Amino acid sequence: MQNNNILVVGGAGYIGSHTCLQLAEKGYRPIVYDNLSNGHEEFVKWGVLEKGDIRDRQRLDEVLAHHQPRAILHFAAMIEVGESVKDPAAFYDNNVIGTLTLLSAALAAGIDAFVFSSTCATYGLPDSVPMDESHKQAPINPYGRTKWICEQALKDYGLYKGMRSVILRYFNAAGADFEGRIGEWHEPETHAIPLAIEAALGRREGFKVFGTDYDTRDGTCVRDYIHVLDLADAHVRAVDYLLDGGKSVELNLGTGTGTTVKELLSAIEKVAKRPFNVGYAGRREGDSTTLVANNDKAREVLGWEPQYNLAAITESAWNWHSRRNQGGMLRDSLAHISDFRPSSDVDGSGD
Repeated sequence: MQNNNILVVGGAGYIGSHTCLQLAEKGYRPIVYDNLSNGHEEFVKWGVLEKGDIRDRQRLDEVLAHHQPRAILHFAAMIEVGESVKDPAAFYDNNVIGTLTLLSAALAAGIDAFVFSSTCATYGLPDSVPMDESHKQAPINPYGRTKWICEQALKDYGLYKGMRSVILRYFNAAGADFEGRIGEWHEPETHAIPLAIEAALGRREGFKVFGTDYDTRDGTCVRDYIHVLDLADAHVRAVDYLLDGGKSVELNLGTGTGTTVKELLSAIEKVAKRPFNVGYAGRREGDSTTLVANNDKAREVLGWEPQYNLAAITESAWNWHSRRNQGGMLRDSLAHISDFRPSSDVDGSGD
């Protein structure tokens, strides 16, 4: 009888761990492969943990031979845009060389089903909104370029090596498991919702908004926030699709609904039941006015549809951060925060 093992590379991270939760609920057995540089061993609750780096071909070969997974989901990446500008070599080493090493190991193991965690950062600045998969890809930072390069490699591996892949381009991942078992935990934290919640909880001095003169309904940037469990659902559907013989495809994952920064802060203030300090500054170079997904193709190919709105995102995030992220984990991360991108993290990938 064929096993239901699925290798989840980066499965101890934010989106990877939520996907493991949903894989297990659907009858799959997640095998987490993670070096724990950004992931957390505490998040490995629905499968076994195999410690290893995606650049370590020997270790990959050992794990693939032992577990013989039917498909691979690849979340392991460095994701912080600002860091990619400071240290592009590290991003190319991990994101590109690591992905190519993983692909070579997969091919050697006879695995031809691969789900890739990508980002709308591969599109760069939008020519039109909402953005669909035909939008030109012109990334504006090393992070986006490393993801775009991996997408191109996957297409070549498909054409010439028979590797079938689903490329999933995230917009802004947010929220947490509603039972509070896992949630968003980055060190340092750079994403808007956790930072605003920390401000509301008194763990930060406040929250800064960059730009109030954009051509939007309230002058602040518009972003498409998608619940992490909706993202996880899309990944499980992508596995089903490939195991049923589906062809390679790239898909946007977003709600199709934009939220301004001020609207986001209002939603967090509502769930927090308290005001918090918000500061305002000028625009930052490279920030787009509006980033919203056209998700029609994901609906058509996977039968996927987002289930959770902004209220569910902020409520689940508040539940996680207020109840679970007490004490050391946040104090340690806050000690390292010097800057953040609350209005424009176009990746939201948070592996």
